[in-house]
Amino acid sequence: MTTPSRSTDTATASSPLSPWLVLLLASTIGLSVASNYYAQPLLHRIAAEFDLSTTAAGGIATAAQLSYALGLLLIVPLGDIAERRRLIVLMMLMTAAGLTLTATAGHITLVLLGTAVAGISSVVAQILLPFAALLAAPHERGKIVGTMMSGLLLGVLLARAVAGILADMAGWRAVYGVAAVSMVAMAAALQLSLPRSRNPATLSYPRLIASMFRLYIEEPLFRGRSLLGMLLFCSFSMLWIPLTFLLAQPPYSYTSSVIGLFGLAGAAGALLASRVGQWVDRGHGNRSTVLGLILLLAAWLPLAWGQHHLWGLVIGVVLLDLAIQAGHVTNMSAIYHLAPEARSRLTAGIMTGNFVGAAVGSLLASWLFSVAGWQGVCMAGAGLAALALLAACLPQARIPAIPVRRAAQQ
Repeated sequence: MTTPSRSTDTATASSPLSPWLVLLLASTIGLSVASNYYAQPLLHRIAAEFDLSTTAAGGIATAAQLSYALGLLLIVPLGDIAERRRLIVLMMLMTAAGLTLTATAGHITLVLLGTAVAGISSVVAQILLPFAALLAAPHERGKIVGTMMSGLLLGVLLARAVAGILADMAGWRAVYGVAAVSMVAMAAALQLSLPRSRNPATLSYPRLIASMFRLYIEEPLFRGRSLLGMLLFCSFSMLWIPLTFLLAQPPYSYTSSVIGLFGLAGAAGALLASRVGQWVDRGHGNRSTVLGLILLLAAWLPLAWGQHHLWGLVIGVVLLDLAIQAGHVTNMSAIYHLAPEARSRLTAGIMTGNFVGAAVGSLLASWLFSVAGWQGVCMAGAGLAALALLAACLPQARIPAIPVRRAAQQ
């Protein structure tokens, strides 16, 4: 059991980061971020019900990612000034409301609205992540961040698998209904288990947002890692929307359950997360970055074969998830050393870039699949991976041997 450091924050003295609390936080992060991924294995079903084209159906996933980016920019920074437990519970209840709206929608407009509400409020995962880093002992911070990221990736993977199975059993709307109930139950657990916590900073909201942009100017590492994350997520997100349509048509013609299970092929990435966090704690963050990006580039070769060979898809998905985990955990662990009292703003800044990249990747992949097919998608994904590898060589993206530990100017 560890005792959280509270040199820059007020949390109750009776709130140690116990194994139970670690599990609860990781599970909540996974459930919250899953809200943005339920639709991916269901897009062909939703498209059929509302008579949508491939590109239009892909717009559902794009709406989720763009609204998530907006929530990162406008809501996550509040974690540096608001009482965190109250903010977290409120955001989870809003997510449940958005999921409920989607579950009961009679028109595609309402589906998009519910997706946007759930997307903008499910950024609660990015409020919980720096909260966990705050509560962790300094020598275990990378490990705890890795554990939280394992929960996040497992949420993404299980979202696809569970959504596919539930959709085949009870229809795609049941997926959103069950998810809404789960969010309400988890919100109640957090209300009972989380310590009250508030940063002593007294910034106004406009100054809070402005200070986040100032971090980009003052912290070269923050700029470099944000660019790297944007390219990483853009390449990663190129896969999932066209994969759903590829698997739903010949020669595969799989059901939603089988399509959703493809997400589980990336479970190895979740198992790597805690290990990557430990590598960063030991000063090997630059190596884990390069390794992850090499895996990202390599993943697109077997994926290209996957148009007609199942083994190519499985190997490619495993490599892709290993790559995203190695790169993302390294990015998050690196920036948390920059300004401990501004972790929510650092999270908001880098994750906004990540999900803008993801939205661009999803939109580009939907269009490419309709005009250039699966091979066009794979070529674009590999090109973005190569750009990310080049970005990792920039001086701004290199993690210094001794992490900077200074306070951000208010």
